[in-house]
Order: sequence, then C-alpha cells, then structure tokens
Amino acid sequence: MHCLEIDSLTFRYPTAQSPALKDISLTIRKGECVALIGANNSGKTTLCYALSGIVPLYYRGEFSGSVRVEGLETVNQTISSLSRHVGLVLQHPKHQLSGIRYTVFEEIAFGLENHGIPRDNILQCVTEALSLVGLSDAGECSPLELSGGQQQRLAIAAVLAASPDILVLDEPTTFLDPRGVQSIFELLANLKNKGKTIVFAEQKIEWIAEYADRIIALAGGEIILSGSPTEVLTSPILQKIGLDWSRYTKVADLARQRQLWPDSLPLPITFSEAVAGFSAKSPSDTCAD
Repeated sequence: MHCLEIDSLTFRYPTAQSPALKDISLTIRKGECVALIGANNSGKTTLCYALSGIVPLYYRGEFSGSVRVEGLETVNQTISSLSRHVGLVLQHPKHQLSGIRYTVFEEIAFGLENHGIPRDNILQCVTEALSLVGLSDAGECSPLELSGGQQQRLAIAAVLAASPDILVLDEPTTFLDPRGVQSIFELLANLKNKGKTIVFAEQKIEWIAEYADRIIALAGGEIILSGSPTEVLTSPILQKIGLDWSRYTKVADLARQRQLWPDSLPLPITFSEAVAGFSAKSPSDTCAD
C-alpha cells in the first residue's frame, strides 16, 4: 500500500531561475524507510517540504503535478491538517523547538495545544511521545539542558505527539556528534519497527547503508538513481553527481582491481559486508592470483 505518491512534481521558488524539483514521480510504501541523498542544492530539502505540504502551502512558487499523503492532495489541505498524517523534522532542533517552554513536557504539550487537542488527552500523548524517543525521564528537564542528540529527539517527539504515520526528516544528524548520530538512527529504526513510514534526507552514506530500505539520489532537482542501498551506493553515477562511495566500497573496489575481492560478490556498502567479502577470499586464492 502506497502512503506517499508524487506524480510529475515540478516546483520553482519565486526568485529562482530554475526549478528546485523537476518532474519528480515516486511512490513510497507504508512502513518503508527511504533515504534521500544528493549534493547541496540537489532538491532534497524541497522534496521533504513537498512531502509535508510546506511546499507549496507555506513556501509559495510555481507548482505543478501532485503530491498525495495517504490519499490526500496536499494542495487541498492545510499544514495543520496534514501534520496529523505526516510530521516534518527540520535539520536543526533549535529551528523547530519553541524556545519559550520551561520543560520538555511543556514543549511537546505546546504543539498539541496549538492543534486543539483536549487537555485530558495531552498527558497521554506527551507521555507516549517521550517513551517513543527514549526521553521518559527527561520530562521535567529544561530543553536547554539536553544534548544536541536529545534535543533532536525532543523535536521528533514534538512531531510524533500528533500521531502521524509518516515521518519526514531533513538531514536530522547534521549538527550531532557520532554518539548523537547513532542515537537518531537507532530511534528511526525503532520507529520503523513500530510501523512508521520514514523518509529522511541525509549525507552520511555509511549510516544510510545500514538503515535504509531504499535510496533515492537527486541531482539538479531530478531523480538520478532509485533502488536498493547496494544498487545505489555502489553505482559509479554517484561520483558524477557530487557524491562518493563509502570507504568500505572504495577499498573493496581497489581490491577487486587487484583480484583480491571475490568475483561472485557485489561491492560492500557496510563494514559487515566488507568483512564477509574479504574473509571469503581465501589465502590460497590470493596466492594463486
């Protein structure tokens, strides 16, 4: 079942000379985890905005084609009504959090109040959201006391409190340290296991390889590649659009050129795949080569 459907989407910002998105068509299945990759100005952020209705409901411009979220045409909805179906998490949590609430609990409740959720239901919604992101013990803390990774979790919790089935994230790990990055990816995997549909723009190829079901590569506002992580992340086309292979893929490709990588195996995209591939090449094979 498709929960996100884009058909021939083209969008140009008012002051731009060329479209940010050009004739984009794709479908995303319920429960799927899809990564968007691309160099700067490739269209990743605009596509995230289009999936959440921010484009064209907030960012106006020349819009053609259609975007449907769980069967709803985004152009016929309001941002508030769409937020019940799809939640958008911005790159930096400080751009998403209100900054005017004293506690983590109040920060999440603030958004629910704006949605008109009855007070009797807010406690349950906030409690469930904090549990989902692993912040159950931080409800009375100030948002300013949280680490960068925890603040991003809080931003995600604020979105999840409205109970959307779809989560769209625009490079959520950009400002995080390695521990924070791992924390966010583990959270996304947990949310996927609970049935959420995840779409995220990201630059960290090695993490994407571990967690994405499908990868879409963008360049110049167009879809250049779409497929499984192995298909996309080992494609030579990546280097032509300003991206690069992971270190595991690079080392294995060099080894393959020297006949040190098994011909029967595809190039690896994760550490475990690299270990398995080099282990499969026996010492006798290496000597024979």
